[in-house]
Amino acid sequence: VHLIPVSPVRDDGLNPKSRKRIMPDLLTEPPAIDPVYEAHVYCNIPTITEHSMEGHAPHYFKLVSVQVLIRHGDRYPLYAIPKTKRPNIDCMLVPSRKPSHPQLEAFIKHMSKGSAAQMEGSLSSLPRFPSHSLCEMGELTQTGVVQHLQNGQLLREIYINKHKLLPGDWTAKQLYLETTGKSRTLQSALALLYTFLPDFDWKKINMRHQWSTIFCSGTCDCPMRNHYLEEEQRRQYSLRVKNNNLEKIYVDMAKIVGIPTRQLRASNPIDSLLCYFCHNVSFPCTKAGCIGMEHFKVIKRHQLEDERERQEKKLYFLYALLATHPLLNQTVNRLQRIAEGKKEEVFVLYSAHDVTLSPVLSALGITEARFPRFAARLVFELWQDERPKEHFIRILYNGADVTFQTSFCKDHYKRSSKPMCPLEKFVNFVKRDMFLIFNSTSYYDACHRRAL
Repeated sequence: VHLIPVSPVRDDGLNPKSRKRIMPDLLTEPPAIDPVYEAHVYCNIPTITEHSMEGHAPHYFKLVSVQVLIRHGDRYPLYAIPKTKRPNIDCMLVPSRKPSHPQLEAFIKHMSKGSAAQMEGSLSSLPRFPSHSLCEMGELTQTGVVQHLQNGQLLREIYINKHKLLPGDWTAKQLYLETTGKSRTLQSALALLYTFLPDFDWKKINMRHQWSTIFCSGTCDCPMRNHYLEEEQRRQYSLRVKNNNLEKIYVDMAKIVGIPTRQLRASNPIDSLLCYFCHNVSFPCTKAGCIGMEHFKVIKRHQLEDERERQEKKLYFLYALLATHPLLNQTVNRLQRIAEGKKEEVFVLYSAHDVTLSPVLSALGITEARFPRFAARLVFELWQDERPKEHFIRILYNGADVTFQTSFCKDHYKRSSKPMCPLEKFVNFVKRDMFLIFNSTSYYDACHRRAL
Protein backbone atom coordinates (compact mmCIF):
# COMPACT_ATOMS: atom_id res chain seq x y z
CA VAL A 1 0.00 0.00 0.00
CA HIS A 2 1.00 3.64 -0.41
CA LEU A 3 1.54 5.40 2.90
CA ILE A 4 1.35 9.17 3.25
CA PRO A 5 4.76 10.13 4.68
CA VAL A 6 4.75 11.79 8.08
CA SER A 7 7.38 13.65 10.01
CA PRO A 8 9.51 11.14 11.94
CA VAL A 9 10.30 13.62 14.76
CA ARG A 10 7.34 14.74 16.83
CA ASP A 11 7.33 17.48 19.45
CA ASP A 12 4.24 16.12 21.22
CA GLY A 13 5.62 12.65 21.83
CA LEU A 14 3.02 10.95 19.61
CA ASN A 15 4.09 7.79 17.92
CA PRO A 16 4.38 8.69 14.21
CA LYS A 17 2.68 5.39 13.38
CA SER A 18 -0.57 6.76 14.76
CA ARG A 19 -0.51 9.40 12.01
CA LYS A 20 -0.03 7.13 9.02
CA ARG A 21 -3.03 6.93 6.75
CA ILE A 22 -3.42 4.20 4.19
CA MET A 23 -4.76 5.29 0.85
CA PRO A 24 -7.12 2.93 -0.97
CA ASP A 25 -4.72 2.48 -3.91
CA LEU A 26 -2.99 -0.90 -4.07
CA LEU A 27 0.60 -1.08 -5.26
CA THR A 28 -0.53 -3.36 -8.05
CA GLU A 29 -2.83 -0.66 -9.42
CA PRO A 30 -2.03 0.14 -13.05
CA PRO A 31 -1.00 3.76 -13.78
CA ALA A 32 -3.61 4.31 -16.53
CA ILE A 33 -7.33 3.58 -16.36
CA ASP A 34 -7.69 -0.18 -16.63
CA PRO A 35 -11.41 -0.94 -16.91
CA VAL A 36 -10.94 -4.63 -16.08
CA TYR A 37 -8.95 -3.86 -12.91
CA GLU A 38 -11.53 -1.24 -11.86
CA ALA A 39 -14.36 -3.71 -12.48
CA HIS A 40 -12.63 -6.25 -10.20
CA VAL A 41 -12.38 -3.59 -7.46
CA TYR A 42 -16.08 -2.80 -7.94
CA CYS A 43 -17.10 -6.48 -7.66
CA ASN A 44 -15.33 -6.68 -4.27
CA ILE A 45 -15.15 -10.50 -4.31
CA PRO A 46 -14.78 -11.57 -0.64
CA THR A 47 -11.23 -12.46 0.38
CA ILE A 48 -9.94 -14.04 3.57
CA THR A 49 -8.30 -10.98 5.08
CA GLU A 50 -8.89 -7.28 4.75
CA HIS A 51 -6.60 -4.68 6.27
CA SER A 52 -8.39 -1.67 7.66
CA MET A 53 -7.59 1.44 9.68
CA GLU A 54 -10.85 1.54 11.62
CA GLY A 55 -10.40 1.97 15.36
CA HIS A 56 -6.76 3.16 15.19
CA ALA A 57 -5.96 5.92 17.69
CA PRO A 58 -3.41 6.89 20.35
CA HIS A 59 -4.02 5.22 23.73
CA TYR A 60 -5.41 8.36 25.40
CA PHE A 61 -8.32 8.56 22.92
CA LYS A 62 -11.58 6.83 23.81
CA LEU A 63 -14.03 5.69 21.12
CA VAL A 64 -17.54 6.90 22.01
CA SER A 65 -19.62 6.46 18.83
CA VAL A 66 -19.54 4.86 15.38
CA GLN A 67 -21.88 5.65 12.49
CA VAL A 68 -21.72 3.43 9.41
CA LEU A 69 -23.21 4.06 5.97
CA ILE A 70 -23.10 0.99 3.72
CA ARG A 71 -23.98 0.16 0.16
CA HIS A 72 -25.81 -3.15 -0.21
CA GLY A 73 -23.76 -6.16 -1.28
CA ASP A 74 -23.49 -7.83 -4.67
CA ARG A 75 -26.86 -8.05 -6.42
CA TYR A 76 -28.50 -9.40 -9.51
CA PRO A 77 -28.89 -6.74 -12.26
CA LEU A 78 -31.71 -4.20 -12.19
CA TYR A 79 -31.90 -4.27 -15.99
CA ALA A 80 -31.87 -7.04 -18.56
CA ILE A 81 -30.27 -6.87 -22.01
CA PRO A 82 -33.26 -7.50 -24.32
CA LYS A 83 -33.41 -10.77 -26.28
CA THR A 84 -30.62 -12.41 -24.27
CA LYS A 85 -30.80 -15.15 -21.67
CA ARG A 86 -30.55 -13.75 -18.16
CA PRO A 87 -27.30 -14.59 -16.30
CA ASN A 88 -27.77 -17.91 -14.51
CA ILE A 89 -27.04 -16.92 -10.90
CA ASP A 90 -28.45 -18.90 -7.96
CA CYS A 91 -29.67 -16.75 -5.04
CA MET A 92 -30.25 -19.65 -2.65
CA LEU A 93 -27.83 -19.48 0.29
CA VAL A 94 -25.68 -22.63 0.26
CA PRO A 95 -22.92 -22.62 2.94
CA SER A 96 -20.88 -25.23 1.01
CA ARG A 97 -20.77 -23.02 -2.12
CA LYS A 98 -18.13 -20.33 -2.59
CA PRO A 99 -17.88 -17.59 -1.59
CA SER A 100 -18.98 -18.62 1.88
CA HIS A 101 -18.49 -17.59 5.50
CA PRO A 102 -18.11 -19.65 8.72
CA GLN A 103 -21.30 -18.06 10.10
CA LEU A 104 -23.43 -18.31 6.96
CA GLU A 105 -25.27 -21.44 8.10
CA ALA A 106 -26.05 -19.95 11.54
CA PHE A 107 -27.14 -16.70 9.84
CA ILE A 108 -29.69 -18.57 7.67
CA LYS A 109 -31.15 -20.34 10.73
CA HIS A 110 -31.32 -17.14 12.75
CA MET A 111 -32.97 -15.16 9.96
CA SER A 112 -35.78 -17.73 9.80
CA LYS A 113 -36.78 -16.84 13.38
CA GLY A 114 -37.14 -13.07 13.06
CA SER A 115 -40.76 -12.62 14.13
CA ALA A 116 -39.80 -10.61 17.26
CA ALA A 117 -38.01 -7.87 15.29
CA GLN A 118 -39.52 -4.40 15.11
CA MET A 119 -39.62 -3.63 11.37
CA GLU A 120 -41.13 -0.31 10.39
CA GLY A 121 -43.80 -0.12 7.68
CA SER A 122 -43.34 -2.32 4.64
CA LEU A 123 -39.99 -3.73 5.88
CA SER A 124 -41.82 -6.43 7.85
CA SER A 125 -43.10 -7.98 4.61
CA LEU A 126 -39.63 -8.24 3.01
CA PRO A 127 -37.65 -11.52 3.06
CA ARG A 128 -34.74 -11.49 5.53
CA PHE A 129 -32.38 -13.36 3.23
CA PRO A 130 -32.28 -14.17 -0.52
CA SER A 131 -33.90 -17.49 -1.46
CA HIS A 132 -34.56 -17.91 -5.17
CA SER A 133 -32.84 -20.58 -7.26
CA LEU A 134 -32.76 -18.07 -10.14
CA CYS A 135 -32.16 -14.60 -8.73
CA GLU A 136 -34.89 -12.02 -9.13
CA MET A 137 -34.01 -8.58 -10.54
CA GLY A 138 -32.03 -6.58 -7.97
CA GLU A 139 -31.91 -9.47 -5.48
CA LEU A 140 -28.95 -9.79 -3.12
CA THR A 141 -26.73 -12.77 -4.01
CA GLN A 142 -24.83 -15.13 -1.72
CA THR A 143 -21.73 -13.06 -2.52
CA GLY A 144 -23.59 -9.97 -1.27
CA VAL A 145 -24.55 -11.67 2.01
CA VAL A 146 -20.97 -12.90 2.57
CA GLN A 147 -19.55 -9.41 1.86
CA HIS A 148 -21.59 -7.98 4.74
CA LEU A 149 -21.00 -10.94 7.07
CA GLN A 150 -17.32 -10.08 6.58
CA ASN A 151 -17.92 -6.34 7.13
CA GLY A 152 -19.74 -7.09 10.38
CA GLN A 153 -17.05 -9.46 11.59
CA LEU A 154 -14.27 -6.97 10.83
CA LEU A 155 -16.09 -4.13 12.62
CA ARG A 156 -16.91 -6.39 15.58
CA GLU A 157 -13.26 -7.32 16.12
CA ILE A 158 -12.34 -3.63 16.25
CA TYR A 159 -15.31 -1.88 17.84
CA ILE A 160 -16.74 -4.57 20.14
CA ASN A 161 -13.81 -6.81 21.05
CA LYS A 162 -11.12 -4.12 21.18
CA HIS A 163 -12.93 -0.87 22.00
CA LYS A 164 -15.97 -2.26 23.89
CA LEU A 165 -18.34 0.13 22.10
CA LEU A 166 -21.34 -2.03 23.07
CA PRO A 167 -21.53 -4.13 26.23
CA GLY A 168 -22.64 -7.77 26.19
CA ASP A 169 -26.02 -6.68 27.60
CA TRP A 170 -26.55 -3.93 25.01
CA THR A 171 -30.02 -2.44 24.62
CA ALA A 172 -32.10 -1.39 21.60
CA LYS A 173 -31.57 2.28 22.57
CA GLN A 174 -27.84 1.99 21.90
CA LEU A 175 -28.51 1.27 18.21
CA TYR A 176 -30.04 3.32 15.42
CA LEU A 177 -30.82 1.24 12.33
CA GLU A 178 -32.29 2.54 9.08
CA THR A 179 -32.66 1.05 5.60
CA THR A 180 -34.39 1.79 2.34
CA GLY A 181 -37.35 -0.39 1.45
CA LYS A 182 -35.47 -2.80 -0.82
CA SER A 183 -34.84 -6.38 0.23
CA ARG A 184 -31.15 -6.05 -0.76
CA THR A 185 -30.55 -3.18 1.70
CA LEU A 186 -32.50 -4.81 4.55
CA GLN A 187 -30.71 -8.14 4.05
CA SER A 188 -27.30 -6.43 3.84
CA ALA A 189 -27.99 -4.64 7.14
CA LEU A 190 -29.07 -7.88 8.83
CA ALA A 191 -25.97 -9.74 7.57
CA LEU A 192 -23.65 -7.03 8.93
CA LEU A 193 -25.50 -6.82 12.26
CA TYR A 194 -25.50 -10.61 12.67
CA THR A 195 -21.70 -10.84 12.80
CA PHE A 196 -21.22 -7.41 14.44
CA LEU A 197 -23.47 -7.45 17.51
CA PRO A 198 -22.22 -9.13 20.72
CA ASP A 199 -25.44 -11.15 20.69
CA PHE A 200 -27.97 -10.88 17.86
CA ASP A 201 -31.28 -10.63 19.72
CA TRP A 202 -34.32 -10.07 17.47
CA LYS A 203 -36.22 -8.35 20.30
CA LYS A 204 -33.65 -5.53 20.29
CA ILE A 205 -33.64 -5.00 16.50
CA ASN A 206 -35.70 -1.95 15.62
CA MET A 207 -35.28 -1.29 11.89
CA ARG A 208 -36.54 2.05 10.56
CA HIS A 209 -37.71 2.44 6.99
CA GLN A 210 -36.33 5.28 4.84
CA TRP A 211 -38.36 5.91 1.69
CA SER A 212 -35.76 8.19 0.08
CA THR A 213 -32.49 6.84 -1.36
CA ILE A 214 -30.75 10.07 -0.24
CA PHE A 215 -32.18 9.70 3.31
CA CYS A 216 -33.68 13.19 3.30
CA SER A 217 -36.58 12.09 5.56
CA GLY A 218 -38.90 15.05 6.15
CA THR A 219 -36.78 17.68 4.38
CA CYS A 220 -36.81 16.44 0.80
CA ASP A 221 -38.38 19.48 -0.84
CA CYS A 222 -35.40 21.08 -2.57
CA PRO A 223 -36.01 22.52 -6.08
CA MET A 224 -32.37 23.56 -6.57
CA ARG A 225 -31.15 20.04 -5.81
CA ASN A 226 -33.36 18.78 -8.65
CA HIS A 227 -32.08 21.59 -10.89
CA TYR A 228 -28.44 20.59 -10.39
CA LEU A 229 -29.27 16.93 -10.91
CA GLU A 230 -30.91 17.74 -14.27
CA GLU A 231 -27.85 19.80 -15.27
CA GLU A 232 -25.60 16.90 -14.28
CA GLN A 233 -27.68 14.50 -16.38
CA ARG A 234 -27.28 16.86 -19.37
CA ARG A 235 -23.51 16.79 -18.85
CA GLN A 236 -23.58 12.97 -18.80
CA TYR A 237 -25.59 12.88 -22.03
CA SER A 238 -23.23 15.35 -23.73
CA LEU A 239 -20.15 13.29 -22.81
CA ARG A 240 -21.76 10.11 -24.11
CA VAL A 241 -22.76 11.67 -27.44
CA LYS A 242 -19.17 12.86 -27.99
CA ASN A 243 -17.74 9.34 -27.53
CA ASN A 244 -17.69 7.84 -31.05
CA ASN A 245 -16.01 4.66 -29.88
CA LEU A 246 -18.81 4.07 -27.36
CA GLU A 247 -21.46 4.65 -30.02
CA LYS A 248 -19.81 2.11 -32.34
CA ILE A 249 -19.81 -0.47 -29.53
CA TYR A 250 -23.51 0.14 -28.83
CA VAL A 251 -24.34 -0.23 -32.55
CA ASP A 252 -22.35 -3.48 -32.69
CA MET A 253 -23.99 -4.90 -29.55
CA ALA A 254 -27.47 -3.89 -30.79
CA LYS A 255 -26.84 -5.83 -34.03
CA ILE A 256 -25.79 -8.91 -32.02
CA VAL A 257 -28.99 -8.93 -29.96
CA GLY A 258 -31.19 -7.70 -32.84
CA ILE A 259 -32.70 -4.54 -31.36
CA PRO A 260 -32.43 -0.78 -32.12
CA THR A 261 -29.33 0.89 -30.63
CA ARG A 262 -31.48 3.26 -28.60
CA GLN A 263 -33.30 0.37 -26.95
CA LEU A 264 -30.02 -1.31 -26.02
CA ARG A 265 -28.67 1.90 -24.47
CA ALA A 266 -31.88 2.34 -22.46
CA SER A 267 -31.45 -1.17 -21.01
CA ASN A 268 -28.27 0.05 -19.24
CA PRO A 269 -26.11 -2.88 -20.45
CA ILE A 270 -23.19 -2.13 -18.08
CA ASP A 271 -25.34 -3.08 -15.07
CA SER A 272 -26.09 -6.47 -16.56
CA LEU A 273 -22.57 -7.03 -17.94
CA LEU A 274 -21.03 -6.32 -14.52
CA CYS A 275 -23.08 -9.19 -13.11
CA TYR A 276 -21.68 -11.59 -15.75
CA PHE A 277 -18.19 -10.23 -15.02
CA CYS A 278 -18.38 -10.37 -11.20
CA HIS A 279 -19.76 -13.92 -11.26
CA ASN A 280 -17.36 -15.15 -13.95
CA VAL A 281 -20.22 -16.07 -16.30
CA SER A 282 -19.73 -15.85 -20.08
CA PHE A 283 -21.25 -12.75 -21.68
CA PRO A 284 -24.46 -13.47 -23.67
CA CYS A 285 -24.43 -14.82 -27.22
CA THR A 286 -27.00 -14.96 -30.03
CA LYS A 287 -26.97 -16.44 -33.55
CA ALA A 288 -25.48 -13.13 -34.73
CA GLY A 289 -22.49 -13.35 -32.40
CA CYS A 290 -21.37 -12.78 -28.80
CA ILE A 291 -21.00 -9.74 -26.60
CA GLY A 292 -17.34 -9.84 -25.57
CA MET A 293 -14.72 -8.35 -23.30
CA GLU A 294 -13.96 -5.57 -25.81
CA HIS A 295 -17.55 -4.34 -25.63
CA PHE A 296 -17.38 -4.48 -21.83
CA LYS A 297 -14.06 -2.60 -21.64
CA VAL A 298 -15.25 0.31 -23.82
CA ILE A 299 -18.47 0.80 -21.83
CA LYS A 300 -16.68 0.46 -18.48
CA ARG A 301 -13.93 2.87 -19.58
CA HIS A 302 -16.54 5.45 -20.55
CA GLN A 303 -18.19 5.02 -17.14
CA LEU A 304 -14.84 5.74 -15.44
CA GLU A 305 -14.22 8.79 -17.65
CA ASP A 306 -17.69 10.04 -16.81
CA GLU A 307 -16.92 9.75 -13.09
CA ARG A 308 -13.69 11.71 -13.57
CA GLU A 309 -15.38 14.50 -15.53
CA ARG A 310 -18.17 14.59 -12.97
CA GLN A 311 -15.62 15.49 -10.29
CA GLU A 312 -14.18 18.30 -12.43
CA LYS A 313 -17.41 19.96 -13.58
CA LYS A 314 -18.84 20.66 -10.10
CA LEU A 315 -22.51 20.25 -11.10
CA TYR A 316 -22.64 16.95 -9.26
CA PHE A 317 -20.87 18.53 -6.28
CA LEU A 318 -23.59 21.21 -6.03
CA TYR A 319 -26.26 18.51 -6.28
CA ALA A 320 -24.42 16.43 -3.64
CA LEU A 321 -24.27 19.26 -1.10
CA LEU A 322 -28.04 19.74 -1.22
CA ALA A 323 -28.83 16.02 -1.52
CA THR A 324 -26.81 14.98 1.52
CA HIS A 325 -27.34 17.86 3.93
CA PRO A 326 -30.34 16.22 5.70
CA LEU A 327 -28.37 13.00 6.33
CA LEU A 328 -25.16 14.79 7.36
CA ASN A 329 -27.15 17.14 9.60
CA GLN A 330 -28.73 14.14 11.36
CA THR A 331 -25.24 12.62 11.73
CA VAL A 332 -23.80 15.81 13.24
CA ASN A 333 -26.73 16.30 15.64
CA ARG A 334 -26.29 12.76 16.93
CA LEU A 335 -22.52 13.19 17.36
CA GLN A 336 -23.10 16.42 19.30
CA ARG A 337 -25.59 14.72 21.64
CA ILE A 338 -23.12 11.91 22.33
CA ALA A 339 -20.29 14.41 22.89
CA GLU A 340 -22.54 16.05 25.51
CA GLY A 341 -22.78 12.74 27.37
CA LYS A 342 -25.86 10.98 25.95
CA LYS A 343 -25.43 7.20 25.87
CA GLU A 344 -28.07 6.42 23.23
CA GLU A 345 -27.53 5.54 19.55
CA VAL A 346 -23.78 4.98 19.97
CA PHE A 347 -23.82 2.62 16.97
CA VAL A 348 -25.66 3.70 13.84
CA LEU A 349 -26.16 1.77 10.63
CA TYR A 350 -27.65 3.21 7.46
CA SER A 351 -28.11 0.58 4.74
CA ALA A 352 -28.28 2.27 1.37
CA HIS A 353 -27.26 2.42 -2.29
CA ASP A 354 -24.48 3.76 -4.52
CA VAL A 355 -26.70 6.82 -5.13
CA THR A 356 -26.57 7.45 -1.36
CA LEU A 357 -22.85 6.99 -0.74
CA SER A 358 -21.58 8.69 -3.88
CA PRO A 359 -23.05 12.16 -3.13
CA VAL A 360 -21.95 11.93 0.53
CA LEU A 361 -18.33 11.35 -0.57
CA SER A 362 -18.60 14.24 -3.04
CA ALA A 363 -20.17 16.63 -0.51
CA LEU A 364 -17.43 15.87 2.04
CA GLY A 365 -14.82 16.75 -0.61
CA ILE A 366 -13.33 13.23 -0.83
CA THR A 367 -12.67 13.52 -4.56
CA GLU A 368 -10.06 10.74 -4.72
CA ALA A 369 -12.55 8.08 -3.63
CA ARG A 370 -13.63 5.42 -6.07
CA PHE A 371 -17.30 5.02 -6.96
CA PRO A 372 -18.92 2.91 -4.20
CA ARG A 373 -18.23 -0.76 -4.83
CA PHE A 374 -20.60 -3.52 -3.70
CA ALA A 375 -20.71 -3.57 0.14
CA ALA A 376 -18.78 -0.28 0.39
CA ARG A 377 -18.69 1.22 3.87
CA LEU A 378 -18.23 4.81 5.03
CA VAL A 379 -17.56 5.12 8.76
CA PHE A 380 -17.73 8.16 11.05
CA GLU A 381 -15.89 7.56 14.34
CA LEU A 382 -16.31 9.92 17.31
CA TRP A 383 -13.38 9.97 19.74
CA GLN A 384 -12.84 11.70 23.05
CA ASP A 385 -9.40 12.92 24.03
CA GLU A 386 -9.19 11.88 27.68
CA ARG A 387 -6.88 14.74 28.68
CA PRO A 388 -8.66 18.00 27.76
CA LYS A 389 -11.99 16.19 27.07
CA GLU A 390 -12.11 17.35 23.46
CA HIS A 391 -14.00 15.45 20.76
CA PHE A 392 -12.63 14.46 17.37
CA ILE A 393 -13.89 12.60 14.34
CA ARG A 394 -12.27 10.20 11.91
CA ILE A 395 -13.83 9.31 8.56
CA LEU A 396 -12.93 6.04 6.87
CA TYR A 397 -13.91 4.70 3.47
CA ASN A 398 -13.52 0.96 2.93
CA GLY A 399 -11.01 0.85 5.75
CA ALA A 400 -8.84 3.76 4.53
CA ASP A 401 -8.56 6.91 6.65
CA VAL A 402 -9.86 9.76 4.47
CA THR A 403 -10.39 12.32 7.26
CA PHE A 404 -7.83 14.74 5.90
CA GLN A 405 -9.07 14.46 2.34
CA THR A 406 -12.30 16.20 3.44
CA SER A 407 -12.70 19.85 2.46
CA PHE A 408 -13.24 20.93 6.08
CA CYS A 409 -10.15 19.24 7.53
CA LYS A 410 -7.54 19.48 4.77
CA ASP A 411 -5.90 22.59 6.25
CA HIS A 412 -6.19 21.43 9.85
CA TYR A 413 -3.97 18.45 9.00
CA LYS A 414 -1.08 20.77 8.05
CA ARG A 415 -1.23 22.73 11.32
CA SER A 416 -2.19 20.13 13.93
CA SER A 417 -0.29 17.45 15.76
CA LYS A 418 -3.52 15.49 16.39
CA PRO A 419 -4.25 12.47 14.19
CA MET A 420 -7.94 13.42 13.90
CA CYS A 421 -10.28 16.27 13.03
CA PRO A 422 -11.97 18.38 15.75
CA LEU A 423 -15.70 17.67 15.88
CA GLU A 424 -16.53 21.39 15.64
CA LYS A 425 -14.94 21.56 12.17
CA PHE A 426 -17.43 18.95 10.93
CA VAL A 427 -20.28 20.71 12.76
CA ASN A 428 -19.40 24.10 11.23
CA PHE A 429 -19.17 22.56 7.78
CA VAL A 430 -22.62 20.96 7.98
CA LYS A 431 -24.38 23.81 9.79
CA ARG A 432 -22.85 26.72 7.86
CA ASP A 433 -20.10 26.15 5.29
CA MET A 434 -22.06 23.77 3.05
CA PHE A 435 -24.23 26.73 1.99
CA LEU A 436 -21.51 29.30 1.26
CA ILE A 437 -21.16 28.22 -2.39
CA PHE A 438 -24.89 28.97 -2.84
CA ASN A 439 -24.50 32.39 -1.17
CA SER A 440 -26.96 31.14 1.45
CA THR A 441 -27.04 30.66 5.21
CA SER A 442 -29.43 27.72 5.49
CA TYR A 443 -30.53 24.56 3.74
CA TYR A 444 -33.99 25.96 3.03
CA ASP A 445 -32.54 29.14 1.51
CA ALA A 446 -30.02 27.19 -0.62
CA CYS A 447 -32.79 24.88 -1.83
CA HIS A 448 -35.11 27.69 -2.91
CA ARG A 449 -32.66 30.33 -4.16
CA ARG A 450 -32.58 30.52 -7.94
CA ALA A 451 -29.34 29.58 -9.68
CA LEU A 452 -27.32 32.56 -10.91
